[in-house]
Amino acid sequence: MPTDWGARERTPKKLFDVQPIYPPIAESARIEGDVTVEIVVADDRSVQDARVVRSIPLLDAAALARVRRWQYARTHINGVAVPVVMTVRVPFRLQHKH
Repeated sequence: MPTDWGARERTPKKLFDVQPIYPPIAESARIEGDVTVEIVVADDRSVQDARVVRSIPLLDAAALARVRRWQYARTHINGVAVPVVMTVRVPFRLQHKH
């Protein structure tokens, strides 16, 4: 069972990140913002599960695809690696041309 990661605990360190692929329709509509996703970091360091908790509809699928490729340092309780539930923000910012 995943551990509920309370505020008093230290957040697992992200080891591997990938940049999101901006959906063309969202880019042409000039949509920016942060999608908030609840993830379960498995004891093997991968993101085992992910669900959107604060949506930007045109960006949600890209946010989920991104976080599913992240990896985190293992979290140990009493010397045993355990899954962790945590919430992350996935930012989407357009490149502004000068």
